[in-house]
Parts: sequence; C-alpha cells; structure tokens
Amino acid sequence: MKNITLALLSVILITSFISCSSVKVLDSWKSDNVANLKNNNFLVIARTDNQQARIAFENEIVKQMTEDGYNAVASFSKFGDMKPNEKVSEDDKKKFQTLLKSENIDGIVLSVIKDFREETRVIKDGGYYAGGNFSSYYPGYYGLFNTYFYNPMSYSSLGVYVPETTTTVSSKIYILETTVYDLKASGKNQLVAVITSQIENPEKASETAKQYVKKIANSLK
Repeated sequence: MKNITLALLSVILITSFISCSSVKVLDSWKSDNVANLKNNNFLVIARTDNQQARIAFENEIVKQMTEDGYNAVASFSKFGDMKPNEKVSEDDKKKFQTLLKSENIDGIVLSVIKDFREETRVIKDGGYYAGGNFSSYYPGYYGLFNTYFYNPMSYSSLGVYVPETTTTVSSKIYILETTVYDLKASGKNQLVAVITSQIENPEKASETAKQYVKKIANSLK
C-alpha cells in the first residue's frame, strides 16, 4: 500500500520547487481499495494552461509510477490535442469517454490548482539593546561571588543598541489537489485517493520533487 500511494500521489505543483519553497500537506484520504490498482492503465493529467509546465509535471508523475511498477502515460503524449484546462461540451465528454475505452485507459491521476493567493508579511527586527560578549572574563571575576558581586561589570548594562529594521516579504501560495480514480469501479467507488497540499513560493524545475514525494508519502502512513 505504501508503494502505490507513493507512486500515485507523488505530486509536485505545476512546477517543482527550489529548496526555499515550503510544501505542506493540508489533507489526505485514501480508499481501502488503493492497493488493488496494480493492473490499471493510468492516464496522468495536469490541468493547466502552461504547456511546458504540464509536460514537466506529467512526466514526473509517470516516471515515479513506472519506477514503482505501474502502467502510466502522460496525457500530452497520449492525446496531443487534448486541452485539459478548457471547458468541454457534453458531446466532447462522450467522445473522451469513448477514447479512454478504446485506448484501454482505466485509471486517472488528475492534478488541479484549486486556489492561489498572494500574502504580504511585515517582519520587524531590532529595536533593543543586546548584551556584550564577556567570554574573555570567564572565569576571571566571575570565579568568586565577592569578586563578581562588587565588580562594576556585574551591574546592569544596556549593552549595544540594535537599530530596528522592517522587512516586507511577499509570498505566492498555491493550493494543489490531486485525485486518483479507478475507472473499473462504479459510482463513488471510482475515487480511491485525494490529497490537498499547500505550496509556498514555487520557483523552477524539479529540484525538490523527491522532497515533495516524501512529504506526501509520510502524510499517508
């Protein structure tokens, strides 16, 4: 079960993230049937208008699933004309279902950005007196109580004033949701896993994909 959840839910945001990015799992759920998907053929879909990001993202998930022994293909390579972020008509939905059956696709891994917001935080530092470094006096006049108690250095001292500084930090926060479906099942039983995560300040390509996978796996233990 651990391997299948790792494979199916090794999700990065539509880009991967550099080390200063923050990744936090907000919520996760898995069905009791999540371990029974070894023979499914999965289509991996990243719902985004950014084609370059879509390709990188889908490839990363397919790579992880394949390494764990599951059958998976990226939607951009299987269905080159597919535009997953566009709204479709009822006729298009029927055509897509027919296409999935004809290609023997019976599993879906779908990732969607559910929310995005920008936050600004003001961080203040300084504005206080810092004590001096008196290590050169150890043990010295500290050694005997009478020596220390009556020494001028034992009386209060304001020390060095640290000027107050103000820093404004802006953050981009994405909420990402990934769902896994077993198309062999019927009705609500098709849903086998859901994970929601928060990504702060995504920057560039897949340097922290493994870190993200680890976080996802830990959240599902």
